Amino acid sequence: MTKKFPNQIPIFPLSGVIYFPNTNLPLNIFEQRYLDLVNDTMRKDKLIGMIQSNKKKEDVYNVGCLGKISDFRKSGDGRILINLTGLIRFEVLEEINNSKLYREFKVNYNKFNSDLKPSSEDIDIKKLMELVKVFFKKNGILLNWKEFDKLDKIQKINTLAMIAPITNEEKQKLLESITLQEKAKNLQDIMSFYLHETDTKNQTIQ
Repeated sequence: MTKKFPNQIPIFPLSGVIYFPNTNLPLNIFEQRYLDLVNDTMRKDKLIGMIQSNKKKEDVYNVGCLGKISDFRKSGDGRILINLTGLIRFEVLEEINNSKLYREFKVNYNKFNSDLKPSSEDIDIKKLMELVKVFFKKNGILLNWKEFDKLDKIQKINTLAMIAPITNEEKQKLLESITLQEKAKNLQDIMSFYLHETDTKNQTIQ
């Protein structure tokens, strides 16, 4: 199933940006190395790997997401505006030595074959959404719930994982969750922890 994806891809490392299959990521490109990356990719297959920078190890995490450029515009001041549509997650195997300004890696997709199939997992999305609404409200995050409700189950969970106000490490944990059920449970656990912590602090103050 993963043969159509290349095993060597250009990588765009970006701290704090988590990106999943079936989601869209708008990017404003202005650094020369990434302008080169996008221009080279547009001439080839339009595929780019997005991955989080791991500041603790001064490198990148082991898991990222492959995206395809679905929109490309050049601005008058030399920037490039693109939209990436998420396809499948990947594991990093090794970095490729090259003479380019940007980095390339050998990757493997086998662990995340489920990204290519509709999910039949039984997830209590209603219970998760009740928790999300409380968590987002406490964090002052506004979401267009009417539009959000139009998304399917996979898109809902992936979108919430992308926009939730949690740490980079926690977002990475969600990205590395193999199944949708595991991802939903981890998201629920993270939000429950924060809400419990907030309640405990409030009780202590009183």
